[in-house]
Amino acid sequence: MMIHKKIHLIDTTLRDGEQAPGVVFNLKEKLCIAALLDEAGISEAEIGTPAMGTREIEEIKTIVTGGFNFKSLAWCRAVKSDIDAAVCTGVNGVNISFPVSDIQLAAISKNKKWVLDSLKELIGYAVPQFEYVAIGAQDASRAAFSFLSDFMGEAIHHGATRVRIADTVGILNPVSTADLFKKIREFFPVIPLEFHGHNDLGMATANTFMAFHHGATAASVTVNGLGERAGNAALEEIVMALELSSTIQHNINTRVLNRLSRAVSKASGQSIPCNKPVTGSMIFSHESGIHTNSLLKNRNTYQIINADSVGRKEGEFVFGKHAGSNALIAFLQSRKINISHDDTARVLEKIKQVSYTSKRSLSFAEVQHLCLSNVDNINPSFLT
Repeated sequence: MMIHKKIHLIDTTLRDGEQAPGVVFNLKEKLCIAALLDEAGISEAEIGTPAMGTREIEEIKTIVTGGFNFKSLAWCRAVKSDIDAAVCTGVNGVNISFPVSDIQLAAISKNKKWVLDSLKELIGYAVPQFEYVAIGAQDASRAAFSFLSDFMGEAIHHGATRVRIADTVGILNPVSTADLFKKIREFFPVIPLEFHGHNDLGMATANTFMAFHHGATAASVTVNGLGERAGNAALEEIVMALELSSTIQHNINTRVLNRLSRAVSKASGQSIPCNKPVTGSMIFSHESGIHTNSLLKNRNTYQIINADSVGRKEGEFVFGKHAGSNALIAFLQSRKINISHDDTARVLEKIKQVSYTSKRSLSFAEVQHLCLSNVDNINPSFLT
């Protein structure tokens, strides 16, 4: 397994993330997201598509001149006018995207000769005008490998800084991602490779993780996995996967992830699922008595992410159908209430009954009310 110690993440929330249907960021929101990305330590951000028009160009300019530390990247189609628009923004670099699969080429009535001819022309046109030029192989995961390898070889030969391998429709899985990158590395051992994964089958984070382990030196991601259709690989998920499940260094300040996730959620109008990895509201909450008994002794027994490491607070235990007596005792003791073993059992049974009939967990106020209603000699002041 190939492991690159020096990798970097390219955030494309402000470009591919905003392409999610119905999502529009205003300039204030873009600057807020950019500031949090900068605080998190993102080294490169794809911040827009200049060809969208004057407003987009002006907003990209504002971000470029905002004093951020990350390198700025603009996305371009394979036409000179897109490159000209990108020049106007002052970005550090461009990603010029070329369709490389037969299905994508047929859709725009182009052929492979057009791709290779345009590749040479546009790289030559862009290289003198930018600090770096990335070339995107759109739909690389469905392209014939013989043509993909020709495309990559030509891109590097003509001066491209790196090549983006895009799983445009999210068809890859971790096994096929590993196979693809191993095969690419047999032909191109040293060229900078970026992976761009989509989440149509729910595997974008896993595919990005595997790409890093088999030759990718960069990957483009979005906050909350925001993006077209099912979205992209989620920045916060791939960072914590690298942090806790690999030896690859990511150089991201993980304590910013929670604030960043919530800022993007608010700006996009898309809520964060309560069970979403890393940033979901319930991922540090526990109900099962078997689990909570062990968690009271050692949080690591059933939780691998330290809440503080991602800018969160540890969740309190949840009381419902699966609640346990030790969690209830700990909850009451935290409020300076001690009850007998028999009273604990009686209150716990009431909690389970209410949870079962109402099909939900109980609020802390409801738990306290059940204690007050079912245990003699409790000082009601604990309710405050």
